[in-house]
Amino acid sequence: MASSAPDRLTPRAREIVTAAREVLESEGLAALTMRNVAARLGIRAPSLYKHFPDKDALEAAIISDGFVEMAEEFEGAGDGGAALLVDLAAAYRAFARAHPHLYRLMTDQELRRDLLVPGVEERAALPVYLAAGENADRARAAWAFAHGMTMLELTGRFPPGADVEAAWDTGLRAFTAR
Repeated sequence: MASSAPDRLTPRAREIVTAAREVLESEGLAALTMRNVAARLGIRAPSLYKHFPDKDALEAAIISDGFVEMAEEFEGAGDGGAALLVDLAAAYRAFARAHPHLYRLMTDQELRRDLLVPGVEERAALPVYLAAGENADRARAAWAFAHGMTMLELTGRFPPGADVEAAWDTGLRAFTAR
């Protein structure tokens, strides 16, 4: 969970982010409150505001870490060959399945880019952009496909008996066909 991005956080703020991430991962997005984070640390909620001006800032710190983790997964995916986009989609899907609450925090609300650690979103997006032949529209379309499929999976929206693997394969073939 450690970030390789330049960390603007004090050691105590980093502890708060770690505790918040634990609350998020174990109890879900609805439980991510300043009160619950403070309780996890054994302190009172107002103490958190010495380190984060508001909950948005705390969430942005968690999201920044998430982007770094996602970037690391992407950077380790595949061998850079023709199937790189497929490998990145698999890494994206695996990340979301391993961290569904973090994934939703990162993708299911307006992204406060002004609060993120500079460069983390771009670092996570770069491997997809490169795998899409440096075509930003193709990269966005591939991301939209992967995100939509992922959300449908996480929310259990595919009908019983649906071949989700076949749907992933069919969609990814559309992006990798030359």
